Amino acid sequence: MTVNRVILVGRLGKDPEMRYTPNGTAVCKFSLATDEGWRDQTGQLQKRTEWHNIVAWTKLAENCQKLLTKGKQIYVEGRIQTRQWDDRDGNKRTTTEIVIGTMRLLGSRAEAAAAGAAAAAEAAPEVPVHGEPEEPAAGPVVSDEDIPF
Repeated sequence: MTVNRVILVGRLGKDPEMRYTPNGTAVCKFSLATDEGWRDQTGQLQKRTEWHNIVAWTKLAENCQKLLTKGKQIYVEGRIQTRQWDDRDGNKRTTTEIVIGTMRLLGSRAEAAAAGAAAAAEAAPEVPVHGEPEEPAAGPVVSDEDIPF
């Protein structure tokens, strides 16, 4: 048995970027920062920020675009995916992303209420927002050339 499941809680580093594949499938990308803190041997507080590339597909991508902005705190659940492509100069490039199937808004109650009101006004689903994890066999057939990033 194998498991490829990631759970992250962090803050958006920038506003989500929405694109569509040539066949019209929505894809939304954004960066998520997670922090780790510890005390070193001298007792000084140390902090390290890890940046994660997040990808959402289809309806979840559209909801992320509507509800998320830079600085928002969110919970995401998904799987790690590494993909490779050749850049314009013919160099091999590799990236590791978290393909999410679930996203929940976190933060203050006022932020969550405001996001919920905005979602209701735009006929978007209530917070929390869930999507189906994209599996290659179950989802649209998308090659690396189809992804507009």
